[in-house]
Formats: sequence, C-alpha cells, structure tokens
Amino acid sequence: MCAFFKLLLNFRTSFGFYLLFLMSTGTHALDYFDNRLQVHGFFSQGMIKTSDNNFLGDSHNVSFDFREIALNASYRALPNLQFSSQLMSHFAGASDTGGVDADYAFVDWTVASGEWGRGGIRAGRVKNPYGLYNTTRFVPFTRPGIILPQSIYFERTRKLAISSEGAEFYFDWLNNIGTLGVNIVLGWPNADDKATEVAFFGRDFPGKPDPHFTQLYQLNFEGADKNWRVAATLADVNYSYISGGKNDPLKAGEFNFTPYIFSAQYEAETWSFTTEYAVRPSSFNDFGLISNRKITGESFYVQATYNLLPKIDLLTRYDVAFLNRADRDGETYAAQTGRPAFTQFSMDWTLGIRYDITPAIMLRAEYHNIDGTAMLPTLDNPNPQQLVRHWDMGMVLVSFRF
Repeated sequence: MCAFFKLLLNFRTSFGFYLLFLMSTGTHALDYFDNRLQVHGFFSQGMIKTSDNNFLGDSHNVSFDFREIALNASYRALPNLQFSSQLMSHFAGASDTGGVDADYAFVDWTVASGEWGRGGIRAGRVKNPYGLYNTTRFVPFTRPGIILPQSIYFERTRKLAISSEGAEFYFDWLNNIGTLGVNIVLGWPNADDKATEVAFFGRDFPGKPDPHFTQLYQLNFEGADKNWRVAATLADVNYSYISGGKNDPLKAGEFNFTPYIFSAQYEAETWSFTTEYAVRPSSFNDFGLISNRKITGESFYVQATYNLLPKIDLLTRYDVAFLNRADRDGETYAAQTGRPAFTQFSMDWTLGIRYDITPAIMLRAEYHNIDGTAMLPTLDNPNPQQLVRHWDMGMVLVSFRF
C-alpha cells in the first residue's frame, strides 16, 4: 500500500495514461461492520498553462504540479459518536510540495438531537467553516471549479484556512422556514509553513510564524426547500513570529487577521448563482523590519453554473480581490515600495466546463483572463519585477473517487 501511494505521489505521465488507470479501478466506497466503518478516497491531477507569471508551479511553460491524493475513513462507534480522519497529499507548486498530512482528524459527539435539530462538539483537528466551500474544498468533486474563487479561498494560504487544532461546537435548529446553523471553532490554526510566512511577510525569513489561539464563528441559514442558503463568517486569527536567531532581521512581532465573509447561494433545477463578499482587516505590530500598520483588504465574486446536459455543467465567474481597499489601484503601495502597483489587486474572468465521464471520473477545463497578480503565490513568483499585469491561464483537471 505504501509503495502504491508513493507511486501516485510521483506520477507525472500523460492524461491519457491517467484515464486508462482510473477507468480500470473500482468505484465503490469500502464499507465494513454493517456500514459503521466507511473508507473513501480520491485522486486528481491538474495541468496549468499561463501566458505569463506562474500559478501552482512553472505554469509559464506547463505545470503538472497541481495534484491531490487522499484517503479518508469514518467510524460510527455509537449512534451519537463518530470518528473521522483524512490523510492527504496536496501538490501546489512551491507552496505545497506534497507531504502526507492529516487534513482533519476528530471525534464527533452529538450531545442532543431530535425533531428540533441537533447539537454537539467535534474535537481534534477540525475543519474550519469558512464561507460556503472551505469545509469541502479539498474534494475536487465538490468544488464549483478547478480552483475556488481566489478572492476568498487563496491557494497561497490554503493550509492556514483548512483546519484548526481544537474544538468545533455546532447547533442546527429546524423550523418551518428552514434550518438555522451555528458553528464555533476555538483552537490553533494548523499552519506554521513557509507558504503562510511568505503570504504574511512577503518573503521567507530565517524564523517561522507561530499560531496563537484563534476563534471562528459562522451563522448560516438554509431554506426549507434546500435551494437557497446564506451565511456570515467571522474569524479572529492571531500569529506571532519565532525569530531565527541573531541574523534574522525580523523581530518577534504580532499579526492579527479578522476577516468578515457574507455568502449567498441559490440553486434551481438546472442552474445556480453564488456570491460572497469579504472584508479582511489585518494588523502588523513590533516586527521591526516591517513597519506597524493596519490594512483592510476587500474581495468578492459572482458565479453562475448551468447544467447543459445530464453529464455536462458550465461555469462562469467574475472574481475580484484588493489587498488594500484604501489603495485599490496600488499606486500608493508602488510609490512606497517601488514594486508594481498591479500586485495589489486581481480581477479574474473565468469560463469552465465539467464533464462527468462516469460517477467516479470527472474531467474539467477552465480559461481565466486576469488583470493583476494579487492571487499569485509568492513562492512561485519570487521576483515581483518580473510579473506581468495582464495574463491568461488555461487549466485541465482529471479526478477519480471511490
């Protein structure tokens, strides 16, 4: 099993070979002990080509460095007690090089339930209920596109957003209008990696970020007919910095990030419309090399999908991010730093298509036309002076699940 997993991690052959491999594999989940134990998994391989800049690898040429491999299991020990975990290897260019990690691992205790709804607690490494898609973003089949809207779900800080070490308290109340849900996560972000550091501080310093106690709150409501839902999310994320020694120019300062996200979605029989808007205040204090400052980012997207045929879905999206809403065009930033103004925003028009070859095999393709580079991972683009403002990106993804 380990040898097979390592083989998948190093797989870099053509898409045709992938499809032959996937089509020859079983498509059913593994169930044991009268369905109390269930095992699932998925594998996806992406190909990315950009006209300029790099996204998730050396995409200016062609990047195959976007890959996801996962195995998850859940065991229902009692009617109100379940254990769940997922091991995952995620490749995303220089930001994530594919080490195997526990994406989540928690025990879920439903304290009370009835016709009124349910309430309980999950403890361990829990998923963060951030926006509409964060808790399921790791599964290619549940995403609306190959990548999620980068204005809300940045790939360059994916590990920070995915999960926390701590506890999630949840409550769902059923009524005639719909379901009101409350989720509260208290814990420590599962991210002290280089990609998070570079996203915070602009480059890789000798030390590393140190996550502190963090809070996340989400209030959501889903209509009784299940075709619409709204949500509001608030997070309070805190980090300090562990110095790398006397040669480290960065001091042990404090970073605080408090995003607000408002989400809405409507789903009809053959089409859906989704939009999310975020305000992202952050502050830097006592880092020395980085001046004390407060910055508020702003971002939003509007997205529509249409079921053209039983196995074919179409996607269109307009996705906008400003790193500082008081300097949307980046001109003040450029004057202060000498770096390009367009690194402070991105505006992405996306067209996509999804084809479900079988219930277990999915093929996607997308085209992105982008103005600005705020969405780009810094580790893939270390020299901002080499970036190009207007660029295009084509993406293809093949995915398999069981």
